[in-house]
Amino acid sequence: MIKTEITIINKLGLHARAAAKLASTANQFGCAIKTGHPEKLVDAKSVMSLMLLAASQGTVLTFEFHGGDERRAHDSIVELIQNRFGEAQ
Repeated sequence: MIKTEITIINKLGLHARAAAKLASTANQFGCAIKTGHPEKLVDAKSVMSLMLLAASQGTVLTFEFHGGDERRAHDSIVELIQNRFGEAQ
């Protein structure tokens, strides 16, 4: 299992389009991916669950990856968030 904290850095936070991109990326992998706050983690493959986190810019989310392709999933999600979900800001 890989457990890491990632800060949401894009200006609009984890809004609908960003949540959809995150869920789409997570769904490319067979491993289980959970995210949220340490006391409440949700399925990162679910757009609705991601939206309920209401993660604005600066929010630190905990991510847990568990399964055979967890390293590739981790690297892809870190890259997506660091690239601001493909947004300019």
